Amino acid sequence: MEEKNGVLMLETGVFFKGRIFGYIGETSGEVIFNTGMVGYEEILTDPSYKGQIVVMTYPHIGNYGITYYDFESVQPQVEGFVVSEFSKICSNWQAKHNIEFLFKKYKIVGLENVDTRALTKYIRTKGAMRGIISTETDLKKLYSKVQKVPSIIGQDLVKKVSCKEVYEPFKQKGKDDIVSYALNKNLFVNYDGVVTKYKVVVIDCGCKFNILRWLRKVGCDLIVVPAETTAEKILSFTPDGIFLSNGPGDPEGVPYVYKTLEKLISYSVNHNKYLPIFGICLGCQMIGLAFGGKTYKLKFGHHGINHPVKNFDTQKVEITSQNHNFAVEIEEVEGKFYVKGNKDLIVTHINLNDYSCEGIEHKSLPIFAVQYHPESAPGPNDSKYLFEKFVELMEKKSNYAKT
Repeated sequence: MEEKNGVLMLETGVFFKGRIFGYIGETSGEVIFNTGMVGYEEILTDPSYKGQIVVMTYPHIGNYGITYYDFESVQPQVEGFVVSEFSKICSNWQAKHNIEFLFKKYKIVGLENVDTRALTKYIRTKGAMRGIISTETDLKKLYSKVQKVPSIIGQDLVKKVSCKEVYEPFKQKGKDDIVSYALNKNLFVNYDGVVTKYKVVVIDCGCKFNILRWLRKVGCDLIVVPAETTAEKILSFTPDGIFLSNGPGDPEGVPYVYKTLEKLISYSVNHNKYLPIFGICLGCQMIGLAFGGKTYKLKFGHHGINHPVKNFDTQKVEITSQNHNFAVEIEEVEGKFYVKGNKDLIVTHINLNDYSCEGIEHKSLPIFAVQYHPESAPGPNDSKYLFEKFVELMEKKSNYAKT
């Protein structure tokens, strides 16, 4: 294996030296950390990580190799990957090869032999920031370079990860790369025993494969559309429900999605049409924006598989998988939480670490969303009930139409 020294230069001028693995080159992005002990394959391929350099706090990464069966999109999405130690040897009967092979294939720059705990503590203190991984030895030159890296604030990263054409993932139709890849790797099994009762349009802002699987498991017939699809086109499919997916970057940098959502909601209200809408992650932020709310950037984001969230309805705590840098602004009024500026949007879930918004629901319309990932991949299964809740709302639509 070719070895070459490298460095991670942060925008503050602080740097961490290490050794390059995978593709030897230079890469930049926002530096964030993930606290998961497992699930690096899902993390690497999660489209929500587009534009980011991911630091893993767990010291040993790569020991079970790359299987492809745990991919959450067609290829790695991270801009760079920083670890304490990556395992050159992997032990897993399903593994096709190690991480380094994957990184070379997709030109992903990795950096190992880094004190990732110290790096994580620094990011926690100073906040997520821009960074560059490079083999450049002139640190002053590298510092100048990192100042020119664009901020994630205001960027539209969704266009880079959304599908390019409409496809139906469980019907083996279409020529989209996502479909062909998934079918070849058996990621979208047919679910022949599943009875599909509801037609759901998925607005793909960077949707993870496991979200599609769970929607299918609960009986949804899926039509996945690009993020820029118009409200008129979406309604032409006569859906029973709309799903807004996860995705990368600043939600306010993607106005075409929440403006489309505004039109869908307006159509539903003005024509007395019952149209359930469910959002996850970026989808939650889009719903907040569509109702006049605001979003803000978290100091260092939520990235891990053990985040405690309180469900106000059940008064129970759910352990959740999370991956987001932004959140919806909320306010407390007489002991209850609402989306700031709109009391029609009730806060249903709250993060017990920093008390940020983790779930919202409209008080009269069949619209709800969560900021975390109930489909996990990786992570716990505490919140799978949300997919069933979506189906229950669509079931009510059938009854609504009869009255």
